[in-house]
Amino acid sequence: MAFIKRLYERFASLVHELAKFGSIGAIAFVLDTGIYNLFLLGLEWGPMTSKVIATTISATFAYIGNRFWTFRHREQSGLTREYFLFFLLNGIALLFGLLVIGFTKYTLELHDGLSLNIANLVGIGFGTLFRYWSYKKWVFMEATEPIPVELPKTEVRQDR
Repeated sequence: MAFIKRLYERFASLVHELAKFGSIGAIAFVLDTGIYNLFLLGLEWGPMTSKVIATTISATFAYIGNRFWTFRHREQSGLTREYFLFFLLNGIALLFGLLVIGFTKYTLELHDGLSLNIANLVGIGFGTLFRYWSYKKWVFMEATEPIPVELPKTEVRQDR
């Protein structure tokens, strides 16, 4: 039991960070797949256009959630820099999804909703792995100084 406790203590911050990242990712996933299907199946737009719109909306949500919850303890290097890098890296992750969807539709010639949704899920999986690694490395960097969890205690003086 002591081994498990030490292991947890060593990786607690990573476990909590992954849990938060996963929560934001789960909501973004629901947004992405819901919007993708709305445009693909509901409005009968093409799978590539549907994917770009869905990813743009879900990535905006994910940026806000990750900046202000998942990685709030990390240094903030400026909203403009973070926002640019975040969406640049999401654009790269979007390419994973577009490649898988394009391969499914144009190479395998599978045009049905189920095949395109499976391709979307595979692309999301690859993109998620890339995003987690790249966000930690370039967007939400490790703090150079410890960020206090609580405000410092101050003495209350009573003047009489």
